[in-house]
Amino acid sequence: MYSAGTESLIKQAREIGEVELQKFYGRITKQLAGKEHGHDVIDSLQRLHLIVASTKYTRRLPVELHQRLLSFCVSSSVEQLTVLTSAVLRETLPPSGPEQIYTLHDYSPLTSQRNTAPSGPEQIYTLHDYSPLTSHTAALVLSQAGSKEDLSALSSLLLRSLDGRPAGILSHLHTLPLLNSIITYCPESLTEDHVTLLSKRLVDWLRYASVQQGGVASSGGFFTGPRIRQPGPVVELDGCVCGDFFTVLCVSQAFSDDQWMNLYSFSLLRHWLITYHNVTDGNNSTDADDRSEVDGSVVSMVSATSSSSRLLPPKERLREKSFEYCQRLIEQSDRKALKRADAELQKACLVEAVCILDGVCVEDAGCVYRSFPCVKSLFGRLNSDLSCSRVLLPIAQFYLNHGEAAAVDGECVWRCVFGVLPAECFNDPFLAHETLSFIRANRLQLRSSVPLYAHYFPNLLKFLAWDSPGLVSDYVDVLPSLVTAGTAVELLHSLLDLPCLTAALILQLRSACFPVSEPGGRGLSSLEAFRSPAHRGLFLFLLRGEAGSGDTMDRLSVLHDLLMEAADWSRVIQSAQSVPVLLHVYFNTVTTVSDERLLAQLVLVLLERSSLLLNIPRYTAEIHRVFSHHLLKLCKLHPSLVVDQSRELLEFAGTTTNINSKEDLYTHVVWVLGEYLSVSFDSRCSVDLVTSCFETLEAVLFEITSSGSPSPRVVTSLLSALAKLASRSHDLIPRVSLFLSKLRSGAVSWCGSEEDVVAVVTRGEELWSLLKLPSVALSVLTPPPPVATSPRWHGDANAALPQRLRTLTGLTHTHTHTHAKI
Repeated sequence: MYSAGTESLIKQAREIGEVELQKFYGRITKQLAGKEHGHDVIDSLQRLHLIVASTKYTRRLPVELHQRLLSFCVSSSVEQLTVLTSAVLRETLPPSGPEQIYTLHDYSPLTSQRNTAPSGPEQIYTLHDYSPLTSHTAALVLSQAGSKEDLSALSSLLLRSLDGRPAGILSHLHTLPLLNSIITYCPESLTEDHVTLLSKRLVDWLRYASVQQGGVASSGGFFTGPRIRQPGPVVELDGCVCGDFFTVLCVSQAFSDDQWMNLYSFSLLRHWLITYHNVTDGNNSTDADDRSEVDGSVVSMVSATSSSSRLLPPKERLREKSFEYCQRLIEQSDRKALKRADAELQKACLVEAVCILDGVCVEDAGCVYRSFPCVKSLFGRLNSDLSCSRVLLPIAQFYLNHGEAAAVDGECVWRCVFGVLPAECFNDPFLAHETLSFIRANRLQLRSSVPLYAHYFPNLLKFLAWDSPGLVSDYVDVLPSLVTAGTAVELLHSLLDLPCLTAALILQLRSACFPVSEPGGRGLSSLEAFRSPAHRGLFLFLLRGEAGSGDTMDRLSVLHDLLMEAADWSRVIQSAQSVPVLLHVYFNTVTTVSDERLLAQLVLVLLERSSLLLNIPRYTAEIHRVFSHHLLKLCKLHPSLVVDQSRELLEFAGTTTNINSKEDLYTHVVWVLGEYLSVSFDSRCSVDLVTSCFETLEAVLFEITSSGSPSPRVVTSLLSALAKLASRSHDLIPRVSLFLSKLRSGAVSWCGSEEDVVAVVTRGEELWSLLKLPSVALSVLTPPPPVATSPRWHGDANAALPQRLRTLTGLTHTHTHTHAKI
């Protein structure tokens, strides 16, 4: 996460000794007491901040040092000193006990001195009688406020400063960011009076800012001294004179104070609209009086015209002015900006404007019908411009929230957001993050209201294929919403082919950036295959945008051969590392949305795709491990799957080459055949089917033990499966007993080590002992389904085996106690 040098500095700061720390405190106290505060002081403060911030324990500074830092925080004219001292104090506790707090005197100019006569056990540090409060000092007060009442008092003081010109107090430009912090961390500290006051002030700043430029000092010429140039009107981004009220998209050589507050208010507006309706109604008499004068039905009619908006209560009036402001921004965004930076500003403002309109419509449904024409025309103007892709997601959110209420068809929006953007901008990390954040926040609503959502999963996987490490956590949340009965099989194939998709995206970009005529466009066999018409269909299927064109392709092995050189590309390897995680999420979800018929298809996919994976180091082994785990879970959930797919499972288990290449999956297939191929789980399980399975596994066991050194794990799995099958068809017991008797006689020359011999022989003796009593073998090796699926032998009082174990245990204990007494 950090560089080696940074890690070393953090470690030193955390491990500093107490003696050395106290010496450092004394040295920095002397530096702050001096008259000169140069680079040495800055370096010492930076080191002090590293020390107090690098540990989870909150440190307490000596009283004198703390007072010096507090004095510099509120009175220093050097901004760097103010920033550093404020940062240090926010990471520490005030001296002399945990009951210390910082507070504010409501009516006095603010600065810092220590109370000489504290009333009670608390030591209170008041900020008064010094220079005007800076944002850093106020942030210190905010960070160490002791309670909601302290924050409410700070809010009252800050809001009171908004009533007139700030004199000897925090400027308006610093007030709003601090209020935004309070709204973020403790919105309940605001009372209804606070909400009303700030709403009124925001209305004034948003709607009634001056349209004249701020004063600019200029030279009056050779014979005259400096004079103030007469301010002219502000202009639009295309250079035309502003013909309406001032907004953030107006241009001026210098902004006046009310214009600056207009900009600040717009930046705060969305957060404020989201928050203020959650504020606890501490005193709502003002709003109640306003509402009593205007009936709710009248409010909705009055809000239709801005000329009557003054009749509205403050919060409704703020919504109305916000609506007008956002409509004005959308109109201004249609102007051609003269500067590239202004064009980017237009896009950012459009994002904010559409989000604010969405919030306004959530609060007041009457605004939906007024907003939709504007938003719809904006989408029509931007949907073909990929440079404006950021704006399309807020528009999609607006359609999702209000499209049904307004009876507006949003199919064109979803085809653009889920179809065009991921296909064209899959390598845009910002768009990927925004798209996945949008999906995560709305995944349930998208699944129920937008049929095209799951249909476009091949496109949505392109973000993951391109940047797997950064997005895999998002897809853990998103993937379950893409799993449906109609997409389950194709989605499983797509997850397994994710490294191939990553390679195809790389080749697509490389093919576009480096034509064949350039040196960079030649030299890769995979790139030549990508451009070849003979293989074009394979890559087009990988890069498809929608589901439904087929679960997978016929020539997967050919594709893997073409992409062989991509197996060591870093982006492909990272993509492969994310697949096992997502497969676990997929299988945990698919069992909740699939019937038994679909699960039977998935079992076939597991067996088939175990041999068709891109050859990436450790990738195949990880996928086989996931397959093995979930094959057991599927068969345990639906044991009849083993009978349904018995032919394919037996074919897989009868192929001895699978033992070497897929040992983990092979042993699990053998286990489910021995465990669930029983009439107890499925009445269709006939004696012929059991015999056929037994003969297949028996042939494999004889083959691997007579040629080579088989894995003891495979051998013991086969022995257990054969014993289970023989216990269900007693005619087979002599055949398996013959092999087990050979093991008891020591005919295990094919074992590679003594430990393997012991493991195999022990298992053989256990099974041989059981099969000597067929009725006992049947009860032990083939328990009833409730016991097999939910084993509780250790605590089931009705089962015979636990009773026997308890009897033997009792006899053993009795024998032991008898010997002890003797």
